[in-house]
Amino acid sequence: MEAWRCVRKSYGHCVVGRGRYPMFSHHSRSLGRDWTTPWENLQRCCWNRHISSCMRWPGHYSQVPYPYFSSRHFSLNWRPPCLFESRTQFQYCNWRPDNLSQTSLIHLSSYVMNAEGDEPSSKRRKHQGVIKRNWEYMCSHDKEKTKILGDKNVDPKCEDSENKFDFSVMSYNILSQDLLEDNSHLYRHCRRPVLHWSFRFPNILKEIKHFDADVLCLQEVQEDHYGAEIRPSLESLGYHCEYKMRTGRKPDGCAICFKHSKFSLLSVNPVEFYRPDISLLDRDNVGLVLLLQPKIPCAASPAICVANTHLLYNPRRGDIKLTQLAMLLAEISSVAHQKDGSFCPIVMCGDFNSVPGSPLYSFIKEGKLNYEGLAIGKVSGQEQSSRGQRILSIPIWPPNLGISQNCVYEVQQVPKVEKTDSDLTQTQPKQTEVLVTAEKLSSNLQHHFSLSSVYSHYFPDTGIPEVTTCHSRSAITVDYIFYSAEKEDVAGHPGAEVALVGGLKLLARLSLLTEQDLWTVNGLPNENNSSDHLPLLAKFRLEL
Repeated sequence: MEAWRCVRKSYGHCVVGRGRYPMFSHHSRSLGRDWTTPWENLQRCCWNRHISSCMRWPGHYSQVPYPYFSSRHFSLNWRPPCLFESRTQFQYCNWRPDNLSQTSLIHLSSYVMNAEGDEPSSKRRKHQGVIKRNWEYMCSHDKEKTKILGDKNVDPKCEDSENKFDFSVMSYNILSQDLLEDNSHLYRHCRRPVLHWSFRFPNILKEIKHFDADVLCLQEVQEDHYGAEIRPSLESLGYHCEYKMRTGRKPDGCAICFKHSKFSLLSVNPVEFYRPDISLLDRDNVGLVLLLQPKIPCAASPAICVANTHLLYNPRRGDIKLTQLAMLLAEISSVAHQKDGSFCPIVMCGDFNSVPGSPLYSFIKEGKLNYEGLAIGKVSGQEQSSRGQRILSIPIWPPNLGISQNCVYEVQQVPKVEKTDSDLTQTQPKQTEVLVTAEKLSSNLQHHFSLSSVYSHYFPDTGIPEVTTCHSRSAITVDYIFYSAEKEDVAGHPGAEVALVGGLKLLARLSLLTEQDLWTVNGLPNENNSSDHLPLLAKFRLEL
């Protein structure tokens, strides 16, 4: 069967026919992109038309711009009428036109599927519901316990004490409105009203209020919206906000917001990945690193380093992604470095545009990567096509970047000169920068942190992947919360006891969903979830 469609001038066009058939009278009404018309008009105008060979009905064919019936006009348990000249081929449907009153309205989708990349009907126009996400506790004594989102009861064995500081972190790509409109092909499955910023922002703010995280790491924060709405709204909720806009006059950036009641600010450290003197670094992505001091009246505590970034998307430029990551890690190393040579606890959030198990992801978790012979298109694991098969150069970035293969800032040794009073005003290098000697060319990258992922990325019972983003083209995990912990801390095993470097312990995480779960509510964004990413949320404990 071929698909049929309705065009805006009150005509129906049968793809297999030889012309246009005037299917509706002029008083048929158009609502947005879709048509509604009284049932008697469709019955009168269409009943004898030769459209039985080009009609498709929901639930029976996967690729359709099919007519469907609006629940606003009649009960959902009523079945659509049979509009075919011969009912014999559809006897099993038991659809009868007399199920509808003469005043009922038929709702016809004007969406047309023209390309193979368009999503099938199984991924469009689903009923809208609320996604339920559970809290998953990591404490061994609470292994089996979960609670539905919104239950504010706290596990009594995980409460604060004089030797503990508990805090929560959210990472959320909130979807810049300009980027949404520039990439509208990713949101063909969405109803237009849910894509408007005036609809989306109240939903996003509602989520933030509901989760009530102590630290927010937000990506794709559009500058004009940040100044006019986002920052004032978050400040009214008790947050202090820091923002770094992308370079190159790009409209969005990254923000880190924290509650005044929980932290004081020690330092703000923006990171620009664009370098005009390095041809490799011609992209405008940024990062932001904050050093926060927990407010604990009865005990001294180490600071906490919180980093947020949004790495380059391009799946075929793994060389740029790795270099951007190295620059972020170098800044974290500088900020989190303590006088005794250790690092304070670290939480690193963001949209890394890389999938679990990819070389970039493995480098973050394992602290090392031998990239000899690695194709640049394989670094992020986003796609498995033959494109981007150029091999990574050794080294990936040039020496004048000033970052070593250990992802720390290099300090060049210079001959000692006698200082004068006038020299005291000269800028001195950061005390935390690491002095290194010239390295021979190596394909081994390293970093000094012990980082674990809050999420395990697969459901343990089924092996089905978790997803953090879902739109018309893909549903994958690209968003992460990493935190400093010993290698024995495996987030995929709730209930495991954890011994930590830096004192951080993962207490709980907000569960993620499968692709199938998200398509039951028409993917993302939808009526209740107003970004194409899910917010990630974790609760940590700082041992004092």
